[in-house]
Amino acid sequence: MEFWNPGRLPEGWTVETLKRVHESIPRNPSIAKQFFWVKYIKEVGTGTNKIIEWCTDWGLPEPEFEFTGTSLVVTLWKSKLDEEYLDTLGLNERQRKAIDYMKKHKKITSKEYAELFSITDRTARNDLKSLLDKKILIQRGTSKKLTYYELSV
Repeated sequence: MEFWNPGRLPEGWTVETLKRVHESIPRNPSIAKQFFWVKYIKEVGTGTNKIIEWCTDWGLPEPEFEFTGTSLVVTLWKSKLDEEYLDTLGLNERQRKAIDYMKKHKKITSKEYAELFSITDRTARNDLKSLLDKKILIQRGTSKKLTYYELSV
């Protein structure tokens, strides 16, 4: 889903500025003040950060911000890991629940996986290897104790 907003970014700003904590520079401060007084605006300078946070909380990819020169375009993406796609992969129930877990917690270790589902370390490693083979996960870390897994998408 794309949202287009005609207008310019403040002088010296890039789309990367919108992803950090930043001040608010409304185009029409008088209108912004009125919206703030009637509680239509709760905080200023936090909208783009909240959009990123909400997408992350809901297990969606981070939104894409693009400035075209005359408009700001915000693109929201649905997760590739939806039920329809997961149905085609032949995953077991643990693996599906682990994907939901990682959408919220960002990563998982083999030990966490085993504890989460009350299974042996070997079963956990086999499940995770299957997810790696299907390119759903990527492995991070170099040693056994420091290895963890993240979603690839």
